[in-house]
Amino acid sequence: MKAISDPTQLKEIARQVRLEIIEMLYRAGSGHLGGSLSATDILVALFFGEMRFKADDPCWRERDWFILSKGHGAPAYYAILARLGYFPREELSTLRQFGSILQGHPDSGCTPGVEIPTGSLGQGLSIANGLALASRLNGRGSRIYVLLGDGEVQEGQIWEAAMSAAHYGLDNLTAVLDRNRLQIDGRTAEVMGLEPLAAKWEAFGWHTLEVDGHDLAALRGAFQACRQVRGRPSMIIAHTVKGKGVSIFEDKAKYHGVAPTTEEYHQALKELQAT
Repeated sequence: MKAISDPTQLKEIARQVRLEIIEMLYRAGSGHLGGSLSATDILVALFFGEMRFKADDPCWRERDWFILSKGHGAPAYYAILARLGYFPREELSTLRQFGSILQGHPDSGCTPGVEIPTGSLGQGLSIANGLALASRLNGRGSRIYVLLGDGEVQEGQIWEAAMSAAHYGLDNLTAVLDRNRLQIDGRTAEVMGLEPLAAKWEAFGWHTLEVDGHDLAALRGAFQACRQVRGRPSMIIAHTVKGKGVSIFEDKAKYHGVAPTTEEYHQALKELQAT
């Protein structure tokens, strides 16, 4: 599809995706709310403004690849894949149901458009490294994108993968960190502090930049800047708000892995339909 450069148009897509996330989780009665909403703008900027792919040919050899390492953000991912035409949007209403193609975490064996099954945190960056190396060895121009959670980067495997990617100079790899500062047990600073985060990625040999993870123009600019980097991988630290878009969910750890109540559902619809 043709990339969308208009931030207003991208913002409207993000609003609609957030509405679909709320609808999906309310129907399912379970799922991960906060991290799906915080990652929405990142995914919209990536899929609608940056990546090369063909929804009608998911196995196109020259496509860019995306790995949702923070697999619990699947509702946002599914809403975008449906909007792009990978599967009928009616399927969104089956999230987490027995036999649905939309499992609680992404499964490439079930869902068209999902490249890699994820959900065991810490593994996505290692997988992205392998894909980036394969793309180089095969002489393809594919870029590899991976979305990490900030609680996830407390995992040791992330830092082994960070060191490996820099060692091999994987300049076709861009990682994005959904830096919402909350995880299931509370604030990342209290569970396991991460700062100085940008300095750590730089020290591991990565081109590192920080952006407002809800500024769609800034996100597109960051992705484009990473395309110009040579000789090392890129990390975009996207500063976000968990539960973004609905005031009652924003910046609250308790909405990490719960569906909205009926009252919360109607409040969320009211806010998102008014923007």
